[in-house]
Amino acid sequence: MTTIRLATEADAGAIQAIYAPYVQNTPISFELEPPPVEEMRERIRKTLRLFPWLVCENGQGRVVGYAYASRHRERAAYQWSVDATVYVDPRAHRMGVGRGLYTSLFALLRLQGFFNVYAGIALPNEASVSLHTAVGFQPVGVYRAVGYKLGKWHDVSWWSLALQPPAVEPSLPRPLTSISQDSSWQSALHAGLSLVRPIGDYRN
Repeated sequence: MTTIRLATEADAGAIQAIYAPYVQNTPISFELEPPPVEEMRERIRKTLRLFPWLVCENGQGRVVGYAYASRHRERAAYQWSVDATVYVDPRAHRMGVGRGLYTSLFALLRLQGFFNVYAGIALPNEASVSLHTAVGFQPVGVYRAVGYKLGKWHDVSWWSLALQPPAVEPSLPRPLTSISQDSSWQSALHAGLSLVRPIGDYRN
């Protein structure tokens, strides 16, 4: 059975295996060298101190995609806003994995008390634009020729999504350890599961 769950450090190898080809072969990530597994493990550890990092597993327990939130900017007034990132194994494309992961991620972020989520898309990337449009993002603007990779300059389009109406005096966002005890935790975590179609096994 396909599942969406919180990532653990033990998922670092599977996550690195999905991410590395995007780094090596595409401008989708602006990193130039794939991070090693230990670095990915440390990223998961740091992210989970405050933000969700989710993985989607197929029926055989193989991680086929992941999504996480991160700090939007360092200044304190930005703390109610986050950036979102999603990557899916190409063999699981068009199965609803990205949309399902994002739906669960955003439900958890609302539960934590975040208000806005942002995403950057290196262009051209029609699949990512379609995904972000489908889950409700709106275009904000484009950074022209902002990154150089694989012998070309690349534009990045920026997108925004309001998770909930702005509050007059918002409470500080709650850490994951706090909301994991909330009665709405499981329903938020599984909010996107119905959007993911059954994913069979595949071999490397």
